[in-house]
This record gives sequence, structure tokens and C-alpha cells, in this order.
Amino acid sequence: MNRVDITPAAADVLNKIRDEHGPLMFHQSGGCCDGSSPMCYEAGDFIIGSSDVLLGQIERCDFWMSGDQFEYWQYTHLTVDVTPGRGASFSLEIPMGVRFLIRSRLFEPDEMANLTPIHVGPLEEV
Repeated sequence: MNRVDITPAAADVLNKIRDEHGPLMFHQSGGCCDGSSPMCYEAGDFIIGSSDVLLGQIERCDFWMSGDQFEYWQYTHLTVDVTPGRGASFSLEIPMGVRFLIRSRLFEPDEMANLTPIHVGPLEEV
């Protein structure tokens, strides 16, 4: 069971961004200046810390979250969606007049038993 998915509309936006910027990544923001929103960056532009959690991939993009936030969201399935309007962030979709957002729901017990494993900390270069 995937921990994170993406809507077709958000995947379309993501693929347009990839056409312009190349490989991408997401980091789920924990709040503060940009609220709590999924931030899209060029792969490697956001420094992954030792406690960041890799939840999985959507459309060939790694999706990361801070370890502290994962403690709260570990029982939650996330879906990246898109909506019209400018977000207040450095995320790559902002110039397109849209912003990514998260839709969430709690996992069912059978889903919890079959979750994709997470990875903590930066990925090793192979």
C-alpha cells in the first residue's frame, strides 16, 4: 500500500514542470511561513536531513517529510492534488497560477498491515 499518491490533475502539472526543470522531488512542509503544503523542487535543491522520511514516489518524484511531522501523519494516506491560486512558497508550480495541496485520510487497518516501507535520511549515491 502506497503512503502517498497523486491526482491526475496534479500529475499533469507535475509533468509540465518536469518538462521544464528536469527531475523533481517533493518535501511536505511542516508549517511556518508556507503553511503545511507539499513543496515541489528540482531534485537535489532541497537538502534532505538525517531525520527526513522518504514516504515513496509519485510520478517518479521522491516524496519526503520531516521526521517530526511523520510522527503525526504516519497513520495517514496522502494524496497530492492541485488547485488554482498562488501559494506563498518557493514551490515550482507557483508561476503556473496553481498550488499543490494535500488531501488525507486515515489508513484502514488492513492497509496499515501492508504499507510500503519508509526510508529515513538522505539516500546513498549508488
